[in-house]
Amino acid sequence: MGVPTLFLVATPIGNLEDITLRALRVLREVSLVAAEDTRRTAKLLSHYEIHTPTTSFYEQVEREKTPRLIARLAAGESIALVSDAGTPGISDPGYRLTKAAIAAGARVEAIPGASSVLAALVPSGLPTDAFSFVGYPPPRAQARARWLSEFESRRETLVFFEAPHRIRETLAAVLQVLGDRPVVVGRELTKIHEEFIRGSVSTVLAALPPPRGEFTVVLGGAEVLASPDPLPSDAALLESFYRLTENEGLSRRDAISRLAKRHGLASREVYGAIEKAKTSVE
Repeated sequence: MGVPTLFLVATPIGNLEDITLRALRVLREVSLVAAEDTRRTAKLLSHYEIHTPTTSFYEQVEREKTPRLIARLAAGESIALVSDAGTPGISDPGYRLTKAAIAAGARVEAIPGASSVLAALVPSGLPTDAFSFVGYPPPRAQARARWLSEFESRRETLVFFEAPHRIRETLAAVLQVLGDRPVVVGRELTKIHEEFIRGSVSTVLAALPPPRGEFTVVLGGAEVLASPDPLPSDAALLESFYRLTENEGLSRRDAISRLAKRHGLASREVYGAIEKAKTSVE
């Protein structure tokens, strides 16, 4: 099929019809399909009566298998890389192989197609003129809070993935760190039971269905905050202050600054309320 090429082939994220004619042709013509999950890819290939050999290429074997695939490219074969769903290399294996192929002088070509990032972003109703895909949040609470705080002043729409068993705690952390922003949570994208839950973070948290399937979260940027959180009592501010400093490891200054921004107050007002609440407790 001409010059030996590493093809990065996007595959359906749910609906098997979401694949391009070009992708099907490439999958038929290459010598090998390197797949994140050969069992899952086998279903796709079987559906389209494609009989190209496959080899597993998941995160744990990526480093080991990359030199072998580069050797096959050097020998004149073309290879297609596919992930479980969507575009390879986007929160999936592929970066190392792509970098190695480029370093070896091989041709690298993307075959675009389905993307869960765009499938969630485009119908979200949130601004699409500027957005950032930021991967997966850290699984541990303190690291996740620090990670979220990096986006506190970012104005563009944010898109990230989350596992079903962590979606609730992650949205709760978003509410705590970034405030009650507009958010859209998508699941089962392009499938029969596709669902979008829209609203403020607190509203979506209350309406979130039982966690099944991977979630794609589209979060409004700093400039589309609907309004500051309602003004809390002095005691509630003190409780939030302790949570930020003791549970999330923020300094006193950073905790006060975050609370001030969240509630539309001056830092001195937050400090005064916290000191007042301390006095009343004593």
